[in-house]
Amino acid sequence: MLDKIIHYSIKHKLVIGFFTLVLIAWGSYSLTQLPIDAVPDITNNQVQVITQAPTLGAQEVEQFITAPIELALSNIANVIEKRSISRSGISVITIVFKDNVDVYWARQQVGEKLKEAEAQIPKGLGEPTLAPITTGLGEIYHYVIHTKPGFEDKYSPTDLRTIQDWIVRRQLAGTEGLAEVSGWGGFVKQYEIALDNDKLNSLNISIPEIYEALEKNNENTGGSYIEQRSSAYFIRGLGQVKSLQDIEKIVVKNINEIPVLIRDVAKVQFGSAMRYGAVTRNGEGEVVAGITLMLKGENFNNVIKNVKERMTQIQKSLPEGVIIEPFIDRTELVGRAIGTVEKNLLEGGLIVVFILVLLLGNLRAGLVVASVIPLAMLFAISMMNLFGVSGNLMSLGAIDFGLIVDGAVIIVESIVHRIVINKSLYPGVNRLSSQQMDEEVYSAASKIRNSAAFGEIIILIVYLPLFALVGIEGKMFKPMAQTVAFAILGAFILSLTYIPMMSALFLSRKTEHKHNISDSLMSFFHKVYEPMLTTVLRFKKITISLSILLFAFALWIFSTMGGEFIPTLEEGDLTVEISMMQGTSLSQTVKTFSKAEEIIRKEFPEVKQAVTRIGSAEIPTDPMPIERGDMMLSMKPKEEWRVNSREEMQEMIEESLSVLPGVNVEVTQPMQMRFNELMTGIRQDVAIKIYGDDLDELTTEAGKIAKLIAPVKGVSEPIVERVTGLPQIIVEYNRDKMAQYGLTISDINMILKTAFAGNVAGVVFEGEQRFDLVVRLHRELREDISNIENLFVPLPSGNKVPLSQIAEVSIKDAPAQVSRENGKRRIYVGFNVRGRDVESTVEEIEKILNDKLDLPPGYYTTYGGQFQNLREANKRLSIAVPTALVLILVLLYFTFHSFKQTLLIFTAIPLSAIGGVFALWLRDMPFSISAGIGFIALFGVAVLNGIVLIGYFNQLQQEGITDIIERVKRGTSDRLRPVIMTASVASLGFLPMALSTSAGAEVQKPLATVVIGGLISATLLTLLVLPILYIIFSTGIKSKLKIPMKSMLTVILFATLFSFTGMAQAQEVKPMSVQECIKRALQDNLKSKISNLEIQQSKSLEKTGWDIDKTNVLLTQDPTSGGNIDNSLSIAQTISFPTVYAMHTKVLRQQTALSEKSASVTRVELIKDVKLAYYNLLYSIERHRLLSFQDSIYANFAERATVR
Repeated sequence: MLDKIIHYSIKHKLVIGFFTLVLIAWGSYSLTQLPIDAVPDITNNQVQVITQAPTLGAQEVEQFITAPIELALSNIANVIEKRSISRSGISVITIVFKDNVDVYWARQQVGEKLKEAEAQIPKGLGEPTLAPITTGLGEIYHYVIHTKPGFEDKYSPTDLRTIQDWIVRRQLAGTEGLAEVSGWGGFVKQYEIALDNDKLNSLNISIPEIYEALEKNNENTGGSYIEQRSSAYFIRGLGQVKSLQDIEKIVVKNINEIPVLIRDVAKVQFGSAMRYGAVTRNGEGEVVAGITLMLKGENFNNVIKNVKERMTQIQKSLPEGVIIEPFIDRTELVGRAIGTVEKNLLEGGLIVVFILVLLLGNLRAGLVVASVIPLAMLFAISMMNLFGVSGNLMSLGAIDFGLIVDGAVIIVESIVHRIVINKSLYPGVNRLSSQQMDEEVYSAASKIRNSAAFGEIIILIVYLPLFALVGIEGKMFKPMAQTVAFAILGAFILSLTYIPMMSALFLSRKTEHKHNISDSLMSFFHKVYEPMLTTVLRFKKITISLSILLFAFALWIFSTMGGEFIPTLEEGDLTVEISMMQGTSLSQTVKTFSKAEEIIRKEFPEVKQAVTRIGSAEIPTDPMPIERGDMMLSMKPKEEWRVNSREEMQEMIEESLSVLPGVNVEVTQPMQMRFNELMTGIRQDVAIKIYGDDLDELTTEAGKIAKLIAPVKGVSEPIVERVTGLPQIIVEYNRDKMAQYGLTISDINMILKTAFAGNVAGVVFEGEQRFDLVVRLHRELREDISNIENLFVPLPSGNKVPLSQIAEVSIKDAPAQVSRENGKRRIYVGFNVRGRDVESTVEEIEKILNDKLDLPPGYYTTYGGQFQNLREANKRLSIAVPTALVLILVLLYFTFHSFKQTLLIFTAIPLSAIGGVFALWLRDMPFSISAGIGFIALFGVAVLNGIVLIGYFNQLQQEGITDIIERVKRGTSDRLRPVIMTASVASLGFLPMALSTSAGAEVQKPLATVVIGGLISATLLTLLVLPILYIIFSTGIKSKLKIPMKSMLTVILFATLFSFTGMAQAQEVKPMSVQECIKRALQDNLKSKISNLEIQQSKSLEKTGWDIDKTNVLLTQDPTSGGNIDNSLSIAQTISFPTVYAMHTKVLRQQTALSEKSASVTRVELIKDVKLAYYNLLYSIERHRLLSFQDSIYANFAERATVR
């Protein structure tokens, strides 16, 4: 089939050219439509339920709101995790669904259950709502609203917040692609009735009377209409208040026929709602901020463009002196990340083109191969757009143009080589005709098609296990696998169609070959390589032994490496998390953060702008207490920093802010912090979670853990989640006294709530703007505990008593927050890891806590954050890596139909792993999921050279070269150029990625490092070791070996499979007994499986022994002399003598018996080989132990001798 495709492409150049133009047009259009972002959105599939209850404490929120909602949500299907935060005034419940669940279906299910839960929540405490449909990447544009210089006194924080809520937010709300716009900071305007307690008491007026008067004197009505003559007149009663003066004139009651007005007992003024958050900027005081939340699944490019266009229009409509200024614009990060991708791809592409032209020695051939790069990319981009894969750092950044052109390189090199060596077939012809050129191209391409096609298919297949990844690593690396697969699929199609057509059309037809720089370069490579090959062929055992030792050494190095989930993305901006003492007032927090901003602006010229978000936003998807905040630092380009790394800058900022008393400081990055919080509920990289029932006990145990882990190297200052110690004024009612006075809890609560929190008595409209009309005590009467004690409560008799006579008022510490996971209370100790890998840090902490921490019964710990992600990803990689290896093995077997040759080529995998491990080690990089994906990609590429060499060895054998040494030398000499070229373009195509220091490069570096290092070792060792193994497998070794080759082969195969399984499982090694090894070998050995399949086939064929031949039906038509048709129908059935069928069945049974005996022999040989290899290994281990012991004795003896 492949031959027919190649032949068609060469003969129908116009058709292939037309489809190429179609591809260019389709790809160009798709490029303009491709969604672009910095990184894949790794946020889990979640729905948040937010309930605001301003009058409740943390325990009451948990009891009355969180617990009933969690119970109602417990029966929803496809839920992975439920976690909640109950804090004073707010409950936030996060329900995490499986990734394949539609978010709208999930929200529908949650919404239906919330209706059930509302019946369990006491009336008036709070109404659950669903958070906007957004993700961790949804906060695309943060802005502040502030005044220009000279206008500071004209606009108050209340005015700025009103502008945000009623001008900016309303105009942004209709922007396509936005889920919500959340406001933060300033003061929400209210019409406030500030009651005077003394005047109320002197006039014997109660708070409920004020509330009732306001409700009854603030409404409009209609009286239908009346008809007068031919007209209808509609009746309206206008009673809504429109100003402060209208409110002042409302009558509360008449005393001795004298009206008492609102202004007689209260001051009517503009006030503000109780606030739980604020925003400061550059140490200059408070401003108002807004956050645009992008709808999940939207195209970032389109949405941010729409937002900026709308912002430009909004700016024109703002009052004079007010401006909007962004402080976080993800366009910059996206631009830097995509710029990194473009730079790496461009540089990688130029390197590949240069190598192609240099090594091919033919400019036309090099350009023909290089033209595959843009065409394959256009095909990949078209498929990405078709399947909804966004273009980002991971999906586009992992493309290696060297891999893309591998198939084209092999075909074009073969064509150029054939034209030169076949010039003797065209004596006296200096230039081939078009037909001759077509024939030569077809002949060369068809002979090498299997190597080219199956090489690309192998690379494609090794990426298939990545499609099975789920969770965070699936979201991160599946787009990469999809894009690479699309590009290689495009290159595969082009190598069979476009490349033969272009080669026949544009390659030089001259048969005369002129010496060029490529020939000189290859001559140099031959001079270096051929003596080396001759030497290693003389010392086969030494060469193989050294290779095995190198592999063992690489495994040892790998076992000492640490591990991390994914290298931290350099976002460019920083976030300073600052927390103060529990119970700190909002005004004091604002002062402290403003001082911190002044320090940052003064000491760090690298900071362009500092904006701090304190407490919670209007839409509290990320609820913080008022004593905690996040300072967003908009940084200048890294080239302008005084230090070289982000870690150094973080340490400098933490040190500079250490002068602030009573604060804890942690520096991280905006997106990193948001991702951590949304995915795990914790902002730090690693969290130790303690589960239990008693909050005080949880706090005590968390404090112990923090002290134990603080000295561990790499652990930043541990942060204990604050769940207790919040000072509260507790009012405990005396029910006996209440019964004496005839009071109810509901009446007193209403008075207490109205007096201090404020109660909404109506709404005041200013055009389309609407503001709450709130009743509360005057601010001066809400500042001390004595104000609560002296609050008068009206009695049914008409008299009043102070609250202190019917309740005890005191200050006590109470829970600040109750955190739960899957219905269980928990607290966490969080920390970031600096200067060390996550895995080894947590392993050391686990050992310390196992030895020194003794938890009470019913309490237990788990680990969360990046370490949890790393462990889960390793479990999946422990399946993906062996699967990729097995797929390679199977595909090689079906390609070469030889188990020996399959294993020969398979040896490239451990040889490539040597270089990959050494490259990570030399660059001081821990093993990460990115590096693990690099190994998977490496294994697919590493076997390409083996395919080319072994395939050519087989071709030479078919051509009559029987001497194996001559076959090896000639084959390696002829194929040296494509081997070097394939490895060079594949490895050096990743070089810019491996060396890049641009934004986002840190995520790509481990992957590129593994592939480059692995291809270097795979190429060098394949050119030297593979010929030796080919000779050994073909002829055997005449000298005596202690370990038979089959046993050694089995050991190598087992070591390869198990070592990479170990890689994925972060070096968790378990001993195996000889019986377990035998069992595993019998299950997984390919030859054993083939024997079993042959037995099954023989048994199936036994049933065909008595099959009768097919019945033949023959219809003939003969014309007669009369012009008619004479039809003749005949039926024939051949039936042999019964003994024939009996003998046939007997033969089939004997074949089955033979297959069973053969399988038995295979089983016995395999068991023998495994036992021999196993006990040889045990012997070596024991011998090593005894020698080590002997060495220690001699060393001890020598030391004592020296002392004497």
